[in-house]
Amino acid sequence: MAERNPSLSNAGFCYETRIYSSLRQPVPLPPADQPLSVAEYCLSIFSSISTSGATPFAVNATTGQTLSYSQFVSQVRSLAYSLKKRYSLSQNDVAFVLSPTSLHIPVLYFALMSLGIIVSPANPLGSNSEIAHQVQLSKPVIAFATSQTSHKIPSLKHGTILLDSPQFLSFLTQSNIDGNVIKRIKVNQSDSAAILYSSGTTGRVKGVMMSHRNLIAMMAAIHHYNTIEAEGSDNPPRSVTFFTVPLFHVFGFFMLVGAVLSADTVVLTERFEFAEMLRAIEKYKVTFMPVSPPLVLAFVKSNLTKKFDLSSLQMLGCGGAPLGREVAQLFNEKFPNVLLLQGYGLTETGGGATNVLGPEEAARYGTVGRLAENMEAKIVDPETGESLPPGQRGELWLRGPIVMKGYLGDEKATAETLDSEGWLKTGDICYFDTEGFLYIVDRLKELIKYKAYQVPPAELEHLLHSHPQIADAAVIPY
Repeated sequence: MAERNPSLSNAGFCYETRIYSSLRQPVPLPPADQPLSVAEYCLSIFSSISTSGATPFAVNATTGQTLSYSQFVSQVRSLAYSLKKRYSLSQNDVAFVLSPTSLHIPVLYFALMSLGIIVSPANPLGSNSEIAHQVQLSKPVIAFATSQTSHKIPSLKHGTILLDSPQFLSFLTQSNIDGNVIKRIKVNQSDSAAILYSSGTTGRVKGVMMSHRNLIAMMAAIHHYNTIEAEGSDNPPRSVTFFTVPLFHVFGFFMLVGAVLSADTVVLTERFEFAEMLRAIEKYKVTFMPVSPPLVLAFVKSNLTKKFDLSSLQMLGCGGAPLGREVAQLFNEKFPNVLLLQGYGLTETGGGATNVLGPEEAARYGTVGRLAENMEAKIVDPETGESLPPGQRGELWLRGPIVMKGYLGDEKATAETLDSEGWLKTGDICYFDTEGFLYIVDRLKELIKYKAYQVPPAELEHLLHSHPQIADAAVIPY
């Protein structure tokens, strides 16, 4: 028998293949050929969790309205049935969604995905030309908007349904629903579930196609952790999540789907304001928040935090950009009882490709964690194309079940970003340490070349952020 190839097992790096493998336990996924939508997957797990139907699913912090889990499930079924009956929508048709955050959005996403309709949410504050470009890309047959945003949408085959109209409200409250109408629909996991918009690694906005399989793989990981947590406790406390991220953005989108799977309570707000967020944390006893680095910086530097009772807060999940070591340390000094966990993902990976788990890993400042379950990575030298071992910087490439299908209607961009073996080129300069923790240095295209030195702007920004009198900073070549 040949000797086993010596690999850097502590980092998950194999010297033979030059590939890093996840050090996390693999998470089992449903068979790929089993017809299953992500909506069905989440609702089946949710229904097996002992939760009372009266448990609040979503709260609108702006208006105080709430939606219980039993109302949510019945509205999803009613809306799916109404849309199927009223409009001759076919599977894989695209529905464009242009609306500020409201309690209707989660219901709409789940109803559409359960029908095999592709959800394509966009920023309601986007300019007319941006929205026109997105509509041109995704070719929707129907749109969902509000009376404030509908003027930005051109006329479509099945028109635009206003979420603030009596017609839409009637769709949510149908009685005598024929449950078989939805049951007869078979959604393949390889079908697209959502088109999310990304600036991609370069240039103009692109439509990222996420399959049901991509989203199920993310949800399976969340379910895996929930199960481990539940085993360690007789009655795990219900998480209350305040959404600082919009629901049309990949971070908000996958967090929302995960909240349903976990039977969490979500606190939504129509417009984000820092003081309103602090008030909501106090009022609704928020335990968890997805955040971006500028918000962590605001927590550190603002005196407003002293005016509210934030004692319910247990954890912040930070993503979207690298968080400086200094800012993380200052946060931990100010909020010693709140765990600050970083993760790394792109629209193209639908969410977290790496994550930090638990207090021990959180104490490693500056890392975005280890490779998530079922993921592989390479660190590639941009000049030579060589795959690099731990401790060396290069472009991060990722492969795994959460990597997108491709960019909609843009074969050139897809071919530049996804290679024939399924590797996604992220455009980020990173390195793994000897224990498999990933550190992000900067964007490949943003490195400043100065007298043969490569200067990552993010490193200088982190240094400036550590100064008590600097509120925020951006470094650009000059």
